[in-house]
Amino acid sequence: QVQLVESGGGLVQAGGSLRLSCASSGRTFSSLRMGWFRQAPGKEREFVAAISWSGGSTYYADSVKGRFTVSRDNAKNSVYLQMNSLKPEDTAVYYCAAGLSLTVLRGSSPAQPDYWGQGTQVTVSS
Repeated sequence: QVQLVESGGGLVQAGGSLRLSCASSGRTFSSLRMGWFRQAPGKEREFVAAISWSGGSTYYADSVKGRFTVSRDNAKNSVYLQMNSLKPEDTAVYYCAAGLSLTVLRGSSPAQPDYWGQGTQVTVSS
């Protein structure tokens, strides 16, 4: 079993930055592929970013490419999402996800990630 706890959400003005963190426990973190998803009010949950177990490969949704950066620290059992140049349309609950399939963590499969965090709210004001 894996437990994921997100932190770092909040309220920020458009153009600002936030850094989300996700701490993992319960399973060897370095074996897990990690991803970030988000869900805006009235919308389906969508893929944001994913990272391989080593951190050597990263993937992004087109809507965040060039503005968001996903990274991980296996020594700290943590994954991060640095969000710059935030826009009001980035407002959503952001979820950390984990699993063994990078295809799933990239949102390229109808299957769902094996593990989810509880989510953290990000609100971007205009």
